[in-house]
Amino acid sequence: MILAEFEVWHSRPIAPTRRLALGLMHLPVDPVPGFGGVLLAAVLSVHVREVDDDVVADVHRLLNEVERGQRVVQPRLRHRFQADRHGLAVSVHRLSGEGDSITFEFGTGGTALQQVLGSIYVLERLEGNTRRELARLMRKAMSWRGPLGSSFVAYLMGGHASSISAVADPRAWALETLGFPSGTVKVTKKDVMAKYRESLRVAHPDHGGNEDNASNAIRDLTEARRVLLETL
Repeated sequence: MILAEFEVWHSRPIAPTRRLALGLMHLPVDPVPGFGGVLLAAVLSVHVREVDDDVVADVHRLLNEVERGQRVVQPRLRHRFQADRHGLAVSVHRLSGEGDSITFEFGTGGTALQQVLGSIYVLERLEGNTRRELARLMRKAMSWRGPLGSSFVAYLMGGHASSISAVADPRAWALETLGFPSGTVKVTKKDVMAKYRESLRVAHPDHGGNEDNASNAIRDLTEARRVLLETL
């Protein structure tokens, strides 16, 4: 199942001019970061590693300008951003899900810099508050040097949860993980801590929990507690 995707259209290596445009965009970002924000961060993270070091500083400046909603002067980083896609090639970046796991698929055409610029120009198309929140996430992603998988998603989310449900609606996932009844909306810190301690006892091997799954269960419970306490 496709959870998010977008297209970056770019000039070919043999083209005399360097041009960039955007195409299809399916980027759910509510609640932030959503699958769309995770995909944008992943594209920037994996491709900025291949960009020359002397260019990375300007990538940061461009991201800052987009975050603040400033007008981006063209051309930028030797590429001109345009609406027309005529004569350009396309790279498709996609986040897919199966069961409760996610996978990334990155287009292989174009240069790393073109994909970096494309992800930032997609960000520019988003509404102000969302754009600012995702800009911070993308800036964080630029420091990631590990593989692009569940550990990357957990890093972005600020904890350990990396499942589809945790990204789609972190608060609903946290309520369910801690065992709150379906339909629960408001909880107190006391409620959260009580459910956490109760669930922790059930998950622990000393109290009958499955020893093979105990570490993952305790990790998810701890993350669910963090998510809920931060939203109080």
